[in-house]
Amino acid sequence: MQNGNPILKSVRAMLEREPRINLHRWPVSLDMIGDSVVVLEGDVGDIAAKKIAIEIAGATPEVRGVVDRLRLASAEPRGDGEILDMLMTALRDARELKNCTLRLMKKEETVTVQEIRDDNASGDMLVSVMDGVVTLDGWVISLSHKRLAGVLAWWAPGCRDVVNALEVQPPEEDNDDEVTDALSLVLELDPMIPHPEQIRVRTENYVVTLEGLVSSQAEKERAEQDAWCLFAVDKVINQLTVGS
Repeated sequence: MQNGNPILKSVRAMLEREPRINLHRWPVSLDMIGDSVVVLEGDVGDIAAKKIAIEIAGATPEVRGVVDRLRLASAEPRGDGEILDMLMTALRDARELKNCTLRLMKKEETVTVQEIRDDNASGDMLVSVMDGVVTLDGWVISLSHKRLAGVLAWWAPGCRDVVNALEVQPPEEDNDDEVTDALSLVLELDPMIPHPEQIRVRTENYVVTLEGLVSSQAEKERAEQDAWCLFAVDKVINQLTVGS
């Protein structure tokens, strides 16, 4: 960290005031590239803390860019090969991705796990993992496919970060309804959400609001994490009620 830099001091002060980040448990290193790009590095407790930290840094006056080197502190440390194998199983089992060609990069070699040759192909994904960071390359036919693949990557035990570089072909205009539809699908697929029909999702300017009833605090937190996992979601407002 560049001692005495007023921009970094301002960013750190705002991070310290955000309880979701908890710098005492998860210290975040701050640095600068040039005069206006902030570098965030270190472990965080969950994806919400990661995205909130990036948002805070990017909203700081005089900051023109943020380099994200934050990683999730995995509760289940796994080797890259194990993470990759579990993720490929999840991608292959997802009904929505059954028409996608799936390839993995292992030991600098590309291995085809599932190949779709006909005109109904809905994507061609190349998946790799390095130091717990999952990278998704290739293309898919919709933003919903891109978002679902990204969430499945975040769900993989041991995953510390996701780089979702999937292209949508043909290009598709994103909007709030796309986010709402994708999250509704994710909640239906999440085995930790037993009654997704009781959760209402609203999205406005990529801010997701969750309303409705869940059976436990764990389920409430899980639904919120699912929302944070979605590509392009900037904020989540969790108004779910815990009840029987």
